[in-house]
Amino acid sequence: MTNRYRIHTEPLIGRVTASRNGRMLASSDQAVVMYETRLAPTIYFPQKDIVAPMSDLTNLQTFCPFKGTASYRDLDLPDEHLANAVWSYQAALPESRAIQGHYAFKPDVVTDMDLGESTLCDNNSGHISGPVVDWLLREAAYIKTPEEFTAALSLKLREHGVHLSRLSVMLWSLHPLIAGKNYIWEKGVKEVSVYAPSYEIHDHPNYLNSPLRHVSSGLGGIRQRLCTDVPGNSFPIIEDLRAKGATDYVAMPMLFSDGRRNVLTLTSDHPDGFNTANLGLVFECSAVISRFYEVFMQKENAQSLLETYVGKRTGARVLGGEIRRGDGDEIDAAIMFCDLHDSTRLAETLDRAAYIALLNQFFETTSTIIHDHGGEVLKFIGDAVLAVFPAGDDAKMACSQALKAARAIVEHSADREVPDSTHQYECSIGIAFGRVTYGNVGSRERLDFTVIGQAANLAARLNDYAKRKGHGIVVTRDVAGAREDMEELGPLKLHNMSEMVHGYVARVPEVA
Repeated sequence: MTNRYRIHTEPLIGRVTASRNGRMLASSDQAVVMYETRLAPTIYFPQKDIVAPMSDLTNLQTFCPFKGTASYRDLDLPDEHLANAVWSYQAALPESRAIQGHYAFKPDVVTDMDLGESTLCDNNSGHISGPVVDWLLREAAYIKTPEEFTAALSLKLREHGVHLSRLSVMLWSLHPLIAGKNYIWEKGVKEVSVYAPSYEIHDHPNYLNSPLRHVSSGLGGIRQRLCTDVPGNSFPIIEDLRAKGATDYVAMPMLFSDGRRNVLTLTSDHPDGFNTANLGLVFECSAVISRFYEVFMQKENAQSLLETYVGKRTGARVLGGEIRRGDGDEIDAAIMFCDLHDSTRLAETLDRAAYIALLNQFFETTSTIIHDHGGEVLKFIGDAVLAVFPAGDDAKMACSQALKAARAIVEHSADREVPDSTHQYECSIGIAFGRVTYGNVGSRERLDFTVIGQAANLAARLNDYAKRKGHGIVVTRDVAGAREDMEELGPLKLHNMSEMVHGYVARVPEVA
């Protein structure tokens, strides 16, 4: 027979006395003992039989899905103060009603427990097992996405007796733009819903008054029976679920190995809600469930951080295994080097916050335009942007896309003014085309995924020339091609370039 999570309370026989270093704390002939899977037996005394002086309720509360919310009191003994030394359940859940109003001592508070005529049982199962555990250990490892895992987990729980109508997982992330991912499975809905709230969620009223914030903040879990009016059902989401027919709700912490406190919520629409075996199964498996989601989130975090810091294409290559020094390819590409004008003077005249805001605006605009034209930003270098437009089999298209992006950047910046300054928001751009090495360079401890080659150097020198001469966009002959919207500059002597380079100014339409 499969073991199940169990909780059982029975009265003790005769007088039971709890003492600390010879001082009596409680003595009663109405004490009870609670047996719970995996936990040591816990003895509870009626409040009237506690003889040690107790304080008023402290601020500490803890949550148990089987017993409810525990409140704590201090013990004020003549020679010592014991903080949060006793707990009780003032509104115990039905399966634990026998301990309502009783008090239990923390294990390290009692130094001697006289059981009188009673003997504690030692038949408490130390584990549970069964089809859900077996599925987690064997089959679940082959599920590839968190959406698929959420759906499969929900269906597996229902298949084995958990009266589940909704399951939600809130996972906090390390993404620079989104606070986390929220996966929601609902009975009768084909697809798992996925939400990616921004960091503004932490200030939103719906979050501030939600079980997600309560549990994420370390305030304990929540269980609320919705089929009856229970004091404390104060969260709007719970009332929304009640209106849809929900009868029971649980929100529990789900810890990652780095200490991040995520949230798993379970909702039932069964007339009797969840039972002890239902919730015990989920709680016993929660650490394993958490590890599956941690693996999914680590993969997503790695991908999003790589895309954020090195770009989407480059991030994919690193995740694909190109992580050793020297790994990379030789590719044909148009290389763009874009530089903000007068950044040194701007840094001196603007306060730090305004200057950083200006740089962020410049980088945001430039990056968006480059991405929209098929390019990728490789890095920000001070106030400059290095981007690559891989050619594949179409060099002409790569050059065309780079030129279109450059014109869009210059057009966008031509009419912008720097806040709190008379300075115009301007930039210069150099574009060259050629074969470059696209891969890892650096030391053994610190690598950089970048482009190395003559075209990259030439793009930077053309940008310097454009800025020095007051041009918006200067390109090589390869990039200019036979286009008519070019102004020929002739051979150019560029800094640190051994040979003359034939340059062209790409005309930009006047901004109306």
